[in-house]
Amino acid sequence: MGNGTEEDYNFVFKVVLIGESGVGKTNLLSRFTRNEFSHDSRTTIGVEFSTRTVMLGTAAIKAQIWDTAGLERYRAITSAYYRGAVGALLVFDLTKHQTYAVVERWLKELYDHAEATIVVMLVGNKSDLSQAREVPTEEARMFAENNGLLFLETSALDSTNVELAFETVLKEIFAKVSKQRQNSTRTNAITLGNAQAGQDPSPGEKRACCINL
Repeated sequence: MGNGTEEDYNFVFKVVLIGESGVGKTNLLSRFTRNEFSHDSRTTIGVEFSTRTVMLGTAAIKAQIWDTAGLERYRAITSAYYRGAVGALLVFDLTKHQTYAVVERWLKELYDHAEATIVVMLVGNKSDLSQAREVPTEEARMFAENNGLLFLETSALDSTNVELAFETVLKEIFAKVSKQRQNSTRTNAITLGNAQAGQDPSPGEKRACCINL
């Protein structure tokens, strides 16, 4: 599901949310794209994605955020879910150590299906429940550092670091795209939005395409 509005943008970045069921992926998605939080803990069913456009400098970035939609409960996530993704948030519940214990398996699955250059952030969610914490911050931070991941703790409930998490990933992706553009001698190496190319779209023509790093 999109946000229902047509916006001008220069790039589309597909970002996937992965992790065990119940860690708060759907609420992270809804908090970032709609500033909403649901206390209904029923598992999300069906393919879900939302979009939000953010400005990075003078570039408008359309973030297309995909949710696993409950399929992780049945180990039924397909390679199509990861296809075209340039960013990922690997989410665990810092009050449930078992959701952190399987992070390595999720990381392997991600790298098995996604591009090797994908930007990945490890996210410890539910930081508002600090008294129930089972995963020490430094343990998770060390794991992230050892595996070349970004790291943040968030709370979808009270909004702590949710904006920062998504925007940090988007900035990292944008930095890679910008570097690739600088290093590339091929004009068609990256698909640019028409605003970037200085051309008006013809009728029915899409303004931008997803970026493959």
